[in-house]
Amino acid sequence: MRSAILGLAAGAAGTAVINLMTYLDMFVRARPSSSVPAKTATRMAERAGLRLAGADQQQTKSRRTAAGSLLGYSAGLGLGAAYGLVEPAIPDLPLPLSGVLLGTLAMAATDVPATFTGATDPRTWSASSWIADLLPHIGYGVATVAVYRALRR
Repeated sequence: MRSAILGLAAGAAGTAVINLMTYLDMFVRARPSSSVPAKTATRMAERAGLRLAGADQQQTKSRRTAAGSLLGYSAGLGLGAAYGLVEPAIPDLPLPLSGVLLGTLAMAATDVPATFTGATDPRTWSASSWIADLLPHIGYGVATVAVYRALRR
């Protein structure tokens, strides 16, 4: 149980890092936020028989945006907790390698559902889109592993 709680805390730190890196990218490139998380959450909710509609168009948009953000937080916290559970059973890899592996897994954990729900198609992404997705996920992985290791000591 302790490993899962430490992983959850580490995942929270990693989630803060991915959000910071994403907002920094949005600031530097003056790009809008992605609609993919909201589309993914909406389509997953619909498949589960849930409606994210509000009383008006703005409420519906707000609810869908929030659902997308909550989906991201769930992925970040959940992967952190899972990392805490499996970390004792995996070899002690160097921090950068462990971080890249966990970050790549986090990217897959968010991009695969987005692709399967039709919210995005990675085959159409530009190189800058791939980089904008990859780098924050790597940041998540490195931060999560570093915090977990620091807490574990």
